[in-house]
Amino acid sequence: MPSWTWLVIGLAAGLVVGVGIAFVVRQWIASRRVQMASEEAKKLVAEAQEKQKALLLESKEAAVNMKAEAEASYRETRGELQRLERRLSQKEENLERRDESFQRREQLLSGKEREIEKARNRVEELRQKQQQQLEQIAGLSSAEAKEILLQKVDIEVRDEASRRVRAMETAVKEESDKKSRDILSQAIQRLAGDVVAESTVSVVSLPGDEMKGRLIGREGRNIRALEHATGVDLIIDDTPGTVTLSCFDPVRREIARIALERLILDGRIHPARIEEMVQRARDEVETTIRTEGEQAANRAAVQGLPPELIRTLGRLKYRFSYGQNVLMHSVEVSALSGLMAAEIGANVEQAKRAGLLHDLGKAVDFETEGPHAQIGADLIKQWEKSPDVVRAVAAHHGEVEMNSALAFLVAASDAISASRPGARRESLEQYLKHLEALEGIANSFSGVEKSYAIQAGREIRILVKPEEIDDLGAMRLARDIVKKVEDTLNYPGQIKVTVVRETRAVDYAK
Repeated sequence: MPSWTWLVIGLAAGLVVGVGIAFVVRQWIASRRVQMASEEAKKLVAEAQEKQKALLLESKEAAVNMKAEAEASYRETRGELQRLERRLSQKEENLERRDESFQRREQLLSGKEREIEKARNRVEELRQKQQQQLEQIAGLSSAEAKEILLQKVDIEVRDEASRRVRAMETAVKEESDKKSRDILSQAIQRLAGDVVAESTVSVVSLPGDEMKGRLIGREGRNIRALEHATGVDLIIDDTPGTVTLSCFDPVRREIARIALERLILDGRIHPARIEEMVQRARDEVETTIRTEGEQAANRAAVQGLPPELIRTLGRLKYRFSYGQNVLMHSVEVSALSGLMAAEIGANVEQAKRAGLLHDLGKAVDFETEGPHAQIGADLIKQWEKSPDVVRAVAAHHGEVEMNSALAFLVAASDAISASRPGARRESLEQYLKHLEALEGIANSFSGVEKSYAIQAGREIRILVKPEEIDDLGAMRLARDIVKKVEDTLNYPGQIKVTVVRETRAVDYAK
């Protein structure tokens, strides 16, 4: 055989032997791994068995402990129940003994009640027998005897009561008169108020007489514009360095005074500037009204007034009654009411409040028909919580019945304040009422925008709405107002009626 054949055979034999050896080695490795895995599994099983045994032991110990605790708790609970049962048994025995005792007492009381009832019956029988015997002796029944006795006692009691009432009335009247005089004198003595008299003119100082010509203006346009805007009569005469503002309405006069003083200081006097200053003066007077209302409330020590009442109260600064300033009069009445309320033990706060607000209706009486007392009561009713205060305001002039001490106090304080010497002047009040009536007649016609009584009531100037009244209508309106004035008012001399119709066209260059 060739050598390569043996080589191939040798290689094949070697390959077979190598494969066999590899197979044997692989099997040995596999069996070794299986053996190791088996040993590891046995080890794990042994550990698991040991843990199981340990857990079983712990479980048994826990079970034994729980059983011991449960038995101890059971024994303790059973002992407590046994003690409670013994206590309940003792209480039942005590209750049974008490029940027996109560039954014995009830029997005794029942026996005593029967004895008392028998005794009451015997007494009633004896009383009836005695009454029958008395009726036979007196010849009267019990009802007749009772009636005679009651009549006699009634007559005696009435006589005695009448004597005592008369004596008490006399003593009370004497004491009340003395006490009331003391209270009034103390209140008047403790209050000292200044008297402010009304004036219908205001005087404005001028830096020089040349200012009079500037105030008059070309062809009198400046003075007409001022009188037109304010409703005040501007009097420029020969008196050096002064001009006079005349108007019955103090508010309009104050607005005109402020506007005129500012125009003099500013130096620019023409119709447009006059209107601007008059509007600023109106705003300033409105601010003053609110301030005066607040100050009056503070002086009277009256708190909690709403802003509406404060403003209306401030308007009284420019309101006069018979020459007496109404705002100062109201503060004075408030103080007097409070002083007298303190003396008689009434509500001091309510007395001060009613005294301060009693003439509030005078601030708006020219806008509303009716007496000012009722107007004021209706005005404050929507804010005032106390009906006694409202009633006192309505009743302080007697239009409404006075049914409370507060109403009498306010009425008395009002009379005291008004009756002080120099406090009031009748003639001035009548004069102002005449001027108010004159303006009221003019304002009653349709189409009238504003009306001003000037020249001490000898002239009334009426501003009409040009869109409602034409030139012919202005002439007819003047004639109608003249006729109504003649039919309504009594006045000396004559009254000039001037109707002013003015149309303005305003535009702005931009």
